[in-house]
Amino acid sequence: MKRIIEYRRLLDITPETGLGELKTTYRNLIKEWHPDKFVGDDERKAEAEHKSKNIIEAYHFLVSIAPETQAFNLEGYTLTTNTSGIDDYSYKGQTLKITFQDGSVYEYFGIPKNIYNKFVNSSTLLRFARRHIFYSYTYRNVSKQTA
Repeated sequence: MKRIIEYRRLLDITPETGLGELKTTYRNLIKEWHPDKFVGDDERKAEAEHKSKNIIEAYHFLVSIAPETQAFNLEGYTLTTNTSGIDDYSYKGQTLKITFQDGSVYEYFGIPKNIYNKFVNSSTLLRFARRHIFYSYTYRNVSKQTA
């Protein structure tokens, strides 16, 4: 959750911001902070390079968790969560990362420690996750490995 809040603050957007507005904001910030605008001023150019990298990272992350993106990918997500078992998982700073047996990797944000503890101690991880995590928390697809 902390990363989501930081990225929204960086791009100066709200949780209700749609993809169209996000894209417009991103383009305007990139125009403003493009390193090529600071020719001859090495210090400002270095600052612009750093800032533009952060803006690009924030944009791609926020697009990946946008409701429109999740709706577009819902069929594949549902297929993965309903038919593929959990291969591995890790938890750090309220972010639960789950690797599925089909090679998909998803991150779930804002998972409280008590929910994670219940997940880990559950006799059936997948069933617990289906009931309490998969559709209850903000998530994003991190990767899909191809065989």
